Amino acid sequence: MSTILLLCMSNVFMTFAWYGHLKYGHAWPLWKAILSSWAIALLEYCLAVPANRLGYAQFSGFQLKIVQEVITLAVFMIFAVLFLKEKLAWNYLVAFVFLGVAAFFAFAFKAPGAAN
Repeated sequence: MSTILLLCMSNVFMTFAWYGHLKYGHAWPLWKAILSSWAIALLEYCLAVPANRLGYAQFSGFQLKIVQEVITLAVFMIFAVLFLKEKLAWNYLVAFVFLGVAAFFAFAFKAPGAAN
């Protein structure tokens, strides 16, 4: 559970690092947007690296990546609607459902030769 929580927190930071400047940073020079994004991303790495180290004892590398991507998209959907004030269209929801189905298949069956 700590892996999932750390990945959620790291993805909040990374989403702001990558996309936060889109709302307020248009007047900034590019170098300022890059430096501020890197400063935020440093916090993300401080959470993501321990999350992956802890998680690798419980999940395979493939499963960790799939969990991370599902969390990334969930965090981004919330961010886009609340922070960027974008509309969540039906096709984005359908795409997210398909990714959820992909995550189900990643965890529902034991892969041959899996470490766990």
